Formats: sequence, structure tokens, C-alpha cells
Amino acid sequence: MPSLALSDMKEEKKMKKKIALEATPEQDSKKGKKEAKLKLSDSDGDESEKKKSKKKEKKRKAADVDESEGAKSDSSSELVEPETSKSEKKKSSKKVKLGVEDVEVDNPNAVSRFRISAPLREKLKQKGIEALFPIQAMTFDMVLDGADLVGRARTGQGKTLAFVLPILESLINGPAQSKRKNGYGRPPSVLVLLPTRELAKQVFADFEAYGGAVGLTSCCVYGGDPYQPQEYKLKRGVDIVVGTPGRIKDHIERQNLDLSYLQFRVLDEADEMLRMGFVDDVELILGKVEDPKKVQTLLFSATLPSWVQKIAARFLKPEKKTIDLVGNDKMKASNSVRHICLPCSKQAMSRLIPDIISCYSSGGNTIIFTETKDQASELSGLLPGARPLHGDIQQSQREVTLAGFRKGKFSTLVATNVAARGLDINDVQLIIQCEPPRDVEDYIHRSGRTGRAGNTGIAVMLYDSRKSGISKIEKEAGIKFERISAPQPSDIAKAVGMEAAEKITQVCDSVVPAFMAAAKELLETSGLSAEVLLAKALAKTAGFTEIKKRSVLTSMENSVTLLLEAGRPMYSPSAAFTTLRRFLPEDKVNSIEGLTLTADGQGAVFDVAQSDVDLFIAAGQKNAGSVSLEVVKELPKLQEREPMQRRFGNNRFGNNRGGRGGRFGRGGGGGGGGRGQRW
Repeated sequence: MPSLALSDMKEEKKMKKKIALEATPEQDSKKGKKEAKLKLSDSDGDESEKKKSKKKEKKRKAADVDESEGAKSDSSSELVEPETSKSEKKKSSKKVKLGVEDVEVDNPNAVSRFRISAPLREKLKQKGIEALFPIQAMTFDMVLDGADLVGRARTGQGKTLAFVLPILESLINGPAQSKRKNGYGRPPSVLVLLPTRELAKQVFADFEAYGGAVGLTSCCVYGGDPYQPQEYKLKRGVDIVVGTPGRIKDHIERQNLDLSYLQFRVLDEADEMLRMGFVDDVELILGKVEDPKKVQTLLFSATLPSWVQKIAARFLKPEKKTIDLVGNDKMKASNSVRHICLPCSKQAMSRLIPDIISCYSSGGNTIIFTETKDQASELSGLLPGARPLHGDIQQSQREVTLAGFRKGKFSTLVATNVAARGLDINDVQLIIQCEPPRDVEDYIHRSGRTGRAGNTGIAVMLYDSRKSGISKIEKEAGIKFERISAPQPSDIAKAVGMEAAEKITQVCDSVVPAFMAAAKELLETSGLSAEVLLAKALAKTAGFTEIKKRSVLTSMENSVTLLLEAGRPMYSPSAAFTTLRRFLPEDKVNSIEGLTLTADGQGAVFDVAQSDVDLFIAAGQKNAGSVSLEVVKELPKLQEREPMQRRFGNNRFGNNRGGRGGRFGRGGGGGGGGRGQRW
């Protein structure tokens, strides 16, 4: 019996050790730890075993404390509570259960640090978003906690998700959940106003994608589409309505849109609404809310002109929050974009642009901006594989065009300012502006279509050397242009030669034997080296049959740029022409193109036909004295003349209401003059 009791005691000690070891994993719950502790206390083992178990218990508690600081919710939690102090955020990165998978939370803007529920986190992950942009991170808690907000950020910084995510989270788990109406015919809880159809469709796409993941429905309404389908969707009931001011106003007047249960109203690109003449419509729509205190208002804008500030003061609560990522600095162009300016006459444009694309697009998409709709249509017809996009094109066709561009069915889009803001198109490597825009802000937004979300891009601006306005853009956009001349034949040949070489290497090996005999015979009979023959093959593959000279002043083919210096200041172009007439025939002087004075006032540059170069140079040498003529290989700095402004000041496009009809019209009509005519 004594020996049996002793063996029982030994077995009991082994069991206690086993229990202590099983209770040590980091993921054990508090309940498991208490049970382990209880079993240890009930055992009658010796004191040394109890001391060991107590030490292990202390280690487990320390590990539990560390883990509780790294994560405040487990996989069963619906919301991820954010860290509440900066000291907590600086702690070592622990992996926390998020319901999707373990994610590192070193990044202070990591999605895991915000109160974003599992379905939305999963949707963000599917789209490759692991951390919020600064404007999104800074505003998320403010919006979710119910504050009115004015958010200011430059283009391409993610303003859309800055309101989409917290609004959706509030509707499904936050303060707005209990107030949201359900069922057939329910009025919307959210109204979002945007200035253009394209922006409205893009914001709607985000609400549809993320809202659909949490069971919320969205509707997009804008001019140019029939009323009936929009009316049907509104009467069935939706949670979120996104649209342009004109069509939203129409639906309110037709009693299709009930704002009595509205919880959120959002104005996106508010400064552009002002420029497009939507002031009255926006104020009418905002004024339809009976009790503004019950509605949360969010206003996002790249700039804050006086009207936007008045709207914020009038319709947002006095205790509104302001997030400004621009500050007192003037709006600046993206610093992830290489800014290039290049002289070009209108006659040379259709021939020059394909060469610019060959040299600078790197195989990515290109957007070309024109100032008028007619220019966009005309230029797209001259460029191979290009498609136009402007306000006169039917909305259905515009959607097909944008979808084809996004999917890579064609790589060149020729557009007016309808594509300057908000269009989120991947892989836009190159932006070409056919002339300096009248507003520097237009340049900033256009060039901002590339170099987005951490990528780099190139923006090329073409200009007439006699009236460029480049210095103004540099000053106000905060950039420094690279002043270069048009791509010369050698540059183009190098670029297209690389593409041709890639095509040759992609030829299937199975077809090589069929051409081997012809290749050997060519090598033996041509008398040329293999390198020369291959170069000719590349040139033929690339479509290069001849090399043409190109002016550095106007980019015209078969033209050469000359520099005239007379040994004294030239105060006007007429002085240069007078000097040339002293030693050149009248018909040759009249054939000169693009004469422009140099910035130092001591000379002038101009183009002549390549066939006349020798005649001009010889005449200049014969005329001796202080006059000199020479071929220019690099353009000197030239005098700039500011482009003439339209007579009507800020309202230079005529009737804004008519313009809106052409570009965003309620029924898709042509819309008279104004911006509709321009865009």
C-alpha cells in the first residue's frame, strides 16, 4: 500500500506539471488560466512545485498584458477599436486578430488601427489597400464621431474614401445605424453632390463596391440619362444617392427625392461647382433640409474660394472640424510628375504628338488635353488609335470610351477638362496639354492625372513660343519646367527601335526555320554586316523609312531654326524683319515662320525650310558687319507674351447655365455657349 500511494503521488506531480505547461500558450483565454490556477491550488504537491507554478503564472500574466496592449479585439469582434494614445501607437508591432488575417500594425495609418468592420476591411484588402492616406486617416474618427467637416487636400490624395469609409461605418455600426430607415421605398440617408457626371459615377462606384459589402444600396443620378430608370430606383428606396446638382434639383422638384430622413450630405470638389455655375442649385439643395442640426455635412475641396467658405459657414455647424493638407501655400502641382514644356506650332501638332508618345509614354496610357471640344474631336481623328472625350458626346458613348481606356483597348484619350478632375484611371504614364491652359489650376489638375498614388509620370505641355505664359504657370504651380526641343529623329528611332526589338524577340521559335535560308542568303549576298542588316530590319519593323529634320522652335518637319544677331538690341519683331530684308530676297523673308525675340533682346530665332538653310547662311556671311546667322541646335531663352484674356473676365465662357447643358445637361442637350461650347 505505501508503495502504491507513493506511485500515486508521483503520477499526481506529473499531472500538475502537464497542467502548468498546457496553460502557458499566448492565446489561452483568462478562463483557461483561472482553471489551471485552481487545479494547481487544489493539488497537495510540495512547496517547490507550487513556487515553480507561481513563477510560470507570473510570466503568463506578463505575456497576457503585452498582448492585450497590442490588440483590443479578437476575431469575433465586429469593430476594431483604435489606439487611444500616442504612446500606445509607438509600442512594438504585435500581430492582432482582425477577422481577415494577422496584419502588422507598425504603420500608424494601417487599416487595423481604425474602427473599420471586418467586411469593409476585407474589401479594402481586395483592392490592395492596407493603410489609409493622410486625409483619410486624419478625418476618419472625426466623421465617425459625428462632426461636420471641411477637408482640403490636393488632387490625387484620396478624398473620396475619406468620406465613403466613415459614412458607411456610421450607417452599419455607428451613430447613424439606429436612425437609418429600412424597407421598400425608404428615403436616402446619404446625399453626395459632385460637379461632373464622371466624378459622380466614380464616387458612386466606390459607394456601390464598399456599401454593397455591408448591405447598403446606392443610386447615381445625372443629366444626360433618362429620368425613368432613376425615378424607379429612388422610389424603390436607396441608402445613398450620388449625383450632379442639376439632376438632383430636378428630382427634388419632381418629388422623387425625399430628404427628410437625410443623415449625411457631402459636397465634393466644391470649388469646381462654383466655377461651373452650380451656386444656386447647390444652395437650394442644401436648404431643403428642414433641421440642419440633425444632418452631418462634409465639404471637400482642393481650394477654398470665398463662396466655398460662405457655404461652410452657412450650412455647417459652428463647431465643425477643419483638416487642411494644403495650408496657406498656393495650390501646387504634383512633385511626383516630371514637368516638360516643348515649343510646337499648331500645324506640327498632329505629327509631333505620336513621337512624344513614343518617347515618353513607356508603353502606358496617354491623356491629351485640348481647350475645345472641336479640337478634341479633330485631333483624335488624326492620331492612330485615339478616342475623344468631351461634353458633346452622348453619355453612353462616354462611358464606353472610359471603360475601353481603363481596360487597355486603346491607349490614347483626347479630352477636354471633363477628364481633368477625379477620373481614377490606372497606368496613365503621360499627360500632353496642347497649349498652356488659361487657368493655372487647370494645369495642376490635368498634370495630376498621372503620378498618382505613389507612382511617377510625365506631363508635357506644348506651347507657341511667341505667347507661352510658361513663367506664370511655373510661379503659381510651384514647378520648374524642363525646356526641351521636339524629339529628333535619332531619339524617336531609339525609342521605337527598342519596341521593334522586343517584338522580334517575341517571334515564336517554330517559325524561325522557315526563314533561315532567306536570312543566310541575305547575309552572303548583301555585302552588309549582320548588325547593319538587323538595324534595317528594326527600322522596317518600326515603320521608319527616312529621317527628317525637325525645327527646335515650331517642331515642324523639314524645317531648321536659325538665330539672327545684329549687334544691337531688337525691340520688336519688325526690327528683325527689317534687318533680314537688307540682304535677303523679299520672298525668302516672307517664307520665315515663327519669328520670336530672344529674352536678352539681342537677337531673334525663326524657322526656314531645310532647302533654304544654305542660302540664308551664305547671305548672312556675305553681308558681314555685325549681323550673324547660325543654325540653332538648342533653343535659347525667349521673350514671353502673356496670352490674351477673354473680354468677359471670370465669366469668359458666356452663359454658365447654357454651358452646363452641353456638358452636364439635365436632358443631355447641346446647351448653347459657355463651358458647354468650350468643353
